[in-house]
Amino acid sequence: MNRLAVALALSIAFATTHAIAQDPAKTVTDELNPNFKPPVTAPAPDYDKRVVMIPMRDGVKLYTVIVVPKGAKNAPIVLTRTCYNAAARAERSDSPKMIEALPLSDEDFVKNGYIRVYQDVRGKYGSEGVYLMTPPPVGSGFNNSGADDTTDAYDTIDWLVKNVPESNGRVGMIGSSYEGFTVVMALLHPHPALKVAAPESPMVDGWMGDDWFHYGAFRQPNLDYFTGQTTKRGGGYHVSRGGRDEYSNFLRLGSAGDAARYMGEDQLPFWKILEAHPAYDAFWQAQALDHLLAAKGLTVPTLWEQGEWDQEDMWGAIHSYRAIEAVHKNDPLNHIVMGPWFHSQINRQGRGLGPFQWTTDTAEQWRRDYLVPFFNQYLKPGSPKFDLPKALIYNAGGETVGGAGSDHWETPKVWPTVCEKGCPETSKPLYLTANGVLSFTAPAADAPRSDEYVSDPANPVPFSPRPYDGGNWRTWLVTDQHFVDGRPDVLTYVSEPLKEPMKLAGEPVVHLWASTSGTDSDWVVKIIDVYPDTKPATGDIGGTFAGVLGAPYNMSAYELPIGIDIFRGRYRTSFEHPVALTPNEPAEFTFGLPMINRTIPAGHRLMVQVQSTLFPLYDRNPQTFVPNIFDAKPTDYVKATQKIWHEPGKASYISLPVAAQ
Repeated sequence: MNRLAVALALSIAFATTHAIAQDPAKTVTDELNPNFKPPVTAPAPDYDKRVVMIPMRDGVKLYTVIVVPKGAKNAPIVLTRTCYNAAARAERSDSPKMIEALPLSDEDFVKNGYIRVYQDVRGKYGSEGVYLMTPPPVGSGFNNSGADDTTDAYDTIDWLVKNVPESNGRVGMIGSSYEGFTVVMALLHPHPALKVAAPESPMVDGWMGDDWFHYGAFRQPNLDYFTGQTTKRGGGYHVSRGGRDEYSNFLRLGSAGDAARYMGEDQLPFWKILEAHPAYDAFWQAQALDHLLAAKGLTVPTLWEQGEWDQEDMWGAIHSYRAIEAVHKNDPLNHIVMGPWFHSQINRQGRGLGPFQWTTDTAEQWRRDYLVPFFNQYLKPGSPKFDLPKALIYNAGGETVGGAGSDHWETPKVWPTVCEKGCPETSKPLYLTANGVLSFTAPAADAPRSDEYVSDPANPVPFSPRPYDGGNWRTWLVTDQHFVDGRPDVLTYVSEPLKEPMKLAGEPVVHLWASTSGTDSDWVVKIIDVYPDTKPATGDIGGTFAGVLGAPYNMSAYELPIGIDIFRGRYRTSFEHPVALTPNEPAEFTFGLPMINRTIPAGHRLMVQVQSTLFPLYDRNPQTFVPNIFDAKPTDYVKATQKIWHEPGKASYISLPVAAQ
């Protein structure tokens, strides 16, 4: 009874208290205090951030963020012009420390006392004016706006050196991808105060091999880029295509043109322009910056940067470098670096890529030991002369199995070292012969004449394991190719295991003798480094292979792509004037693959895969010749029997850049 009495008393007390708390007659205090003032405890910033609207020659003003170290005097300026939001680009965090507030890639500039400037290109984010995406040069016949990224860079630099009192009047430019495009445009008519430049993975030729096309085949993920860039002044729209697997989504929608219309892109001026220019006509030729810059010649020391596994802009840097060297041999202003990076990884952590881990953070090493000293000697009077190599090329291969990796930087006097013509060494033909064999020996006259497969546009070869949702976009170029090896529409050719290491140092060129039962076709060629097929001991992850440190899983039999590209058959004789292919008539299709600098260890094999689709990265060729593939109808898509020839006189081969050792 005593326990019952105590419980009853507690219940009454709780009810009474609860009733008082809920009494509407009582005054309720608002727990939000809009007048709160945070205590001033944070240290004062060690930099001064200014936001200004810089006027251009036509009166348009461009949003510009200027970050100046406190107490700076006679400091150099590094400028980046961007379509990706200058305010956000200039603020990694709200730290009072400049080295933490700016992006990771700026840390070494901050350590060296630089003024850092980011600017929105005209028409984007905070900048005024009309936005034209990667606008052709004024005077090209395809830009009547009166302004481009050459004039805007000139006017911006002119304003900066006159209105930033802490500067020494010297400016460098740097930027990757689209930002790299703006650097290259500035080099066409540079302001006298522009003393040095570093275009990183720049967008240089959107048809030949940068963002939009590769040798005429359209890269479908760009449809997302178009809506992201050209539907709003700020960040644009994302339009869903349905389910998670983009392979299924694009296949269901039909042609790339059908997919674009489904996404509402027929409302976008840039898409309409691109759709109207599927071939390499005057529109594309007028903005091929590698050729334009080579014709003018460099007047500013320039360091081109290229990732060896760049999944977006594999063309621009190396072709600009080579175009300039072809006209101005051994130009002392012209330098190239190629590192083991995905697109724009140069501005991120560069310790590894996919399953691979390098001996050091290669991106930070390059920024600290090469980029900044190169900029210093031109932007900071009195700095030590820096002897930047003509070419700085990473070799991600090696001979080590277990222990420390042997991946390393190399400094060839001429790059590429090996090519078909005009290099210190000449490439060697690697033949695609009967029975799936790769050989440096030409095929015999009595060998089978060809191999064949059926290409079905309704069942295209995926470029990445499915379901594809974009999650491995940065690393698909190093994905193990077993996921397609063995498909009946993929021909595979393999060498014997190498008896000794093989050094590749230059440009592979495809010479594919092929025929199709259709009237058009795409040809995809991959060069692959096949790791030894070893059975790991119990609990082992397969050891350490070829410059790989502590790979997170078994690398046994790994099929590593070291060069992939696609060629649209209709452009075999002319990129500007496509023609139908003659059914079942062998013809030679010749095109370059990305540069390779790699030591392939003894015991590895070389592999070449040939196929006709790489989907949904590239739009499908209907395999029926139509005037514009963007407008192909469902009935135009037909199966085709593809033959790869290897008889004398029509022997398919890869011109492989094998270097002397």
